[in-house]
Amino acid sequence: MTKIILASQSPARLKILTDAGLSPIVQPSEVDEDAVLKGVEAENPEHYVATLSRAKAEDVAEKTAGDDTLILGADSALSFEGQILGKPGVSELAIRRWQSMRGKTGFLYSGQTLIDLKTKRSITRFSATKVWFSDISDEQIKKYVASGEPLQVAGAFTIDSLGGAFIDRIEGDYHTVVGLSLKLLREMITELGYEYTDFWE
Repeated sequence: MTKIILASQSPARLKILTDAGLSPIVQPSEVDEDAVLKGVEAENPEHYVATLSRAKAEDVAEKTAGDDTLILGADSALSFEGQILGKPGVSELAIRRWQSMRGKTGFLYSGQTLIDLKTKRSITRFSATKVWFSDISDEQIKKYVASGEPLQVAGAFTIDSLGGAFIDRIEGDYHTVVGLSLKLLREMITELGYEYTDFWE
């Protein structure tokens, strides 16, 4: 039985997969994202998330023995007013981002790469979903950032946890905003010659 290894430590991505009936093995990549992006000019958000998802999947693939394995790498970023926004990392930056984003829209991009260790084939795809941010107060922004949740997520927000209350609506794939498109994953698994439903537990 072919297994899936998730090259990510994101609990949100793991939950998407397990809720969908898949049971991936979690083996986070050790890729230095800044170093990867230094070597490649990310011209647009599609290129940004595709480059990082591929680097993460390749990193884990190089360390994995055995043939019957698919390696899944993923990355997300927010495209907002011509900027590509990853994880803010620090509170001050997260607050500034939310103050500029509130009441406006952006596009959340998720890239994912699937590598088949048996055939050495690799597929990289991305999806994008439009997000409408609520016009929230400075006090709500500060309390949200103080929770710590926005610091380590793309665009400084989540939709499936505390941040969901501050999203007015979306247009597109909900799972893309969480961090991994199930529709894309099904298509990629099929393209590699497997039956998606065979991975259901």
